[in-house]
Amino acid sequence: MTSAPQPAPTRPTSRDVARAAGVSQATVSLVLGGKWRGRVSEATAERVRHAAHGLGYRPNLAARNLRLGRTRTALLVVPALTNEFFARVYTGAAAVAAEHGFGVVLYPSPDGTGPARDPFASASASLDGVIASSMAAGALDALRGAGLPLVMLDSDPADTGVAARVNLDIADGMRQVADHLLALGHRRFVHLASAVDSWTFAVRGRALHDALRTVPGTSVRTVTAALDVHAGRIAAEHTLAAPGPRPTALVCDDDILAAGACKAARRLGLRVPDDLSVTGFDDLALATAVEPELTTVQLPAEQVGERGMAALLAVLDDRPAEPGSLPVHLVARGSSAPPPADAAHA
Repeated sequence: MTSAPQPAPTRPTSRDVARAAGVSQATVSLVLGGKWRGRVSEATAERVRHAAHGLGYRPNLAARNLRLGRTRTALLVVPALTNEFFARVYTGAAAVAAEHGFGVVLYPSPDGTGPARDPFASASASLDGVIASSMAAGALDALRGAGLPLVMLDSDPADTGVAARVNLDIADGMRQVADHLLALGHRRFVHLASAVDSWTFAVRGRALHDALRTVPGTSVRTVTAALDVHAGRIAAEHTLAAPGPRPTALVCDDDILAAGACKAARRLGLRVPDDLSVTGFDDLALATAVEPELTTVQLPAEQVGERGMAALLAVLDDRPAEPGSLPVHLVARGSSAPPPADAAHA
């Protein structure tokens, strides 16, 4: 005899959770929507969460999103997908987004420096907000017009039209590099600067020049290069082979440029760090893949992404984003040492 098919189990509702926790449905909505602080006690919130877990309750996100007019999707715009730093920013942003039922779409600005076009027919119809990391000046003009909340990462504090901002203390990072090399005895510097026109690289240059300007007998010259190993090598070769006293330290805007500088030194028969110290910035995996390993500034990329996504969620909930810049710190490795003994007389 064939048994009758069993009815599908009824999906628990917020009313069931409210009944089990002894609270109203409005309280359940506040607690599970993360908006209970200041309205509901910690004990009540815990009771609601415990009841929801015990019943196996899952909010109907599709209905909630329709009610709120949200897609629960954020756009993360980065200059390039090939740079490890931005991959780590995405990892941090996606982790926080997942905790809140959001997704993150990753979108590169063309060529890393050109304007970022609206990635959808209408970004405002498909997204709840935009997070943009380390973008070149004017790169986001098209997206600003979409009427979406915009959270900027590693960007100019003077820029307007931004809902929230998460910055690194980039200037302090370059000051740490300068202090480290000055303490080793270096006085002749070349700044191997990125040719990308963005706030973060401009700050690095200003901070380095400001730190060295106050030390008597110190000279610094800036040369620029595209942000890749080959361009860094070519620029470093030209400056190291130029007439006149050779620099004893190459301060690079990025670990990628620093890797190119190390290749240039080797091609010219110079030893790093015995004849020339080289420093980077970012602390990418590349920094410990080269030999000697790079002295560089470590940037907490994942934390930048986490804070950026948290800031966007705060803006969407009409809450203030967490203030303050994230600290960075110098990691001294084998690529920096005192200058050659005869450097002062060269």
